[in-house]
Amino acid sequence: MLQTCLFPAAGYGTRFLPATKSLPKEMLPIITKPLVHYGVEEALESGMDNMAFVVGRGKRALEDYFDISYELEHQIAGTSKEPLLTDIRKIMGSCTFSFTRQNEMRGLGHAIYTGKTLVRDEAFGVILADDLCINEDGENVLSQMMRIYERYRCSIVAVMEVEREQTKSYGVVSGRFIEDDLLMVDDMVEKPDPSEAPTNLAIIGRYILTPDIFDILEHTKPGKNGEIQITDALKTQAKQGMVLAYKFKGRRFDCGSIDGFMEATNFFYAKEYKK
Repeated sequence: MLQTCLFPAAGYGTRFLPATKSLPKEMLPIITKPLVHYGVEEALESGMDNMAFVVGRGKRALEDYFDISYELEHQIAGTSKEPLLTDIRKIMGSCTFSFTRQNEMRGLGHAIYTGKTLVRDEAFGVILADDLCINEDGENVLSQMMRIYERYRCSIVAVMEVEREQTKSYGVVSGRFIEDDLLMVDDMVEKPDPSEAPTNLAIIGRYILTPDIFDILEHTKPGKNGEIQITDALKTQAKQGMVLAYKFKGRRFDCGSIDGFMEATNFFYAKEYKK
């Protein structure tokens, strides 16, 4: 069973300025819970209890959120407001939290490599909190991927079909299907032009990675935009062994965009408050 889930959370969140000038984008709330809360819940439901965060300057709110707030809790103790803390108290009582800092923004691959000190020498999950995923009909996305990992013991990326013109915003995979919705990867391209994209299968913010990815990342040269791309490292890993891409069951909200954030907000409002 995997124990650690890594949360790369050092980005600036520029699409949500000026709010993200002082508030980490991972702390933007969908109704009453910040995005990172949903991500940690998903990891915990998947069986992981060691939450590891790669943060940057100005991200102290993430640490404070998963800590006791003595003054607040004293003020609302015994009132009708106290049950509102039930979910976060459950998470805090079930998980350990560790943090390290990414001193410069050099891409997702570099952020994951920075988390090496927090990850034991074992496979681990990765959640990008601004990709909010749900599956109302069964297991959450990371749990689905865990079942696949238990069978194949290799790195796995979650993918979804997107419109061809949207491939320029994603890492895109190609390969051959070995099961329904499960692809053995032979190539990955970071944000290809739609005319050059090998498929329309786009990687979203859910990964299971085997620990050898750190050695590969250490020797991965900067790629697109001068950043260390996780897609380049996974492409190398696929050539050396095996990487799988899984067309997950469920729904993903791109909460790194205004449209996706509002879509998620409206969905959860209708789900939780308009019953």
